[in-house]
Amino acid sequence: MRAARTRRPLQVIALLTLSLIATAGAVNAHAATSTSSPFPCQASGAEKPTIILVHGAWAGTSSWNGEVNALQAADYVARAVPNPLRNLDTDAAAVAAYLRTISGPIVLVGHSYGGSVITNAATGNPSVKALVYVDANAPDVGETTDQLSGSGSVLNDNPASLYYDVSYPGSPEGAKDLYLQQGTFLRSFASDQPRSAAMRLWASQRPVSTVAFTTPSKTAAWKTIPSWFFISTSDQIITPTSKLAMAHRAHAKITEFRGGSHLSLISHPDKVTAVIASAVCSVQ
Repeated sequence: MRAARTRRPLQVIALLTLSLIATAGAVNAHAATSTSSPFPCQASGAEKPTIILVHGAWAGTSSWNGEVNALQAADYVARAVPNPLRNLDTDAAAVAAYLRTISGPIVLVGHSYGGSVITNAATGNPSVKALVYVDANAPDVGETTDQLSGSGSVLNDNPASLYYDVSYPGSPEGAKDLYLQQGTFLRSFASDQPRSAAMRLWASQRPVSTVAFTTPSKTAAWKTIPSWFFISTSDQIITPTSKLAMAHRAHAKITEFRGGSHLSLISHPDKVTAVIASAVCSVQ
């Protein structure tokens, strides 16, 4: 009996210890879950913005699938809208027309040439509260997209080795649709993608008109709208140096991602979503 009585306090202590450990583990797990969310502002009572994502050249709306999934999982309205890839003026007008159908605040996101489009499409729309540039161009007034790739970009190489071009109905004189050659696409455009995935992306690329790259920007919305930049340091299409220069002149909040490629939005959607989240939280 004495032995049994001496064991009971030890059993109680052991049970209490296990209970405390379990409780601490649950608290830590909850903390990890709560801090891992890219949207710490979800509890805000402010109106949630709509997030509009604009793709770039040689891509389509599906390039934003990872970000759309994350945004929808966090209960945000996110739309990846088509970019015609024909002419900066008309491409921006098409996106601007879509923006006018949205009520409430907007966070506007652009990738690559899509950055040039949002720079023009956001102008004059007071609902656009934030611009997010994902490995993107942010032209000033009078600049063209093809001026902003930066020294060392593969787009400065011999065009014959980069593209094959195709005439399209109704094109302006001399205009062509540009497709990236397979080698350029795999080595430089989607360089951090598995080969099988890069091959599928190459096969389904959307062409861009030469006019889109040579149309001067009419406006520069980043001069009046707060902006965020996501910059992949291994991007071979728009050089990191060029993107940093554009980000600094826009007085943007800058995130440099070590590595990646021009398609980090596909290979690292969680990193891109985190930057979008920062812009979203600034609006709420």
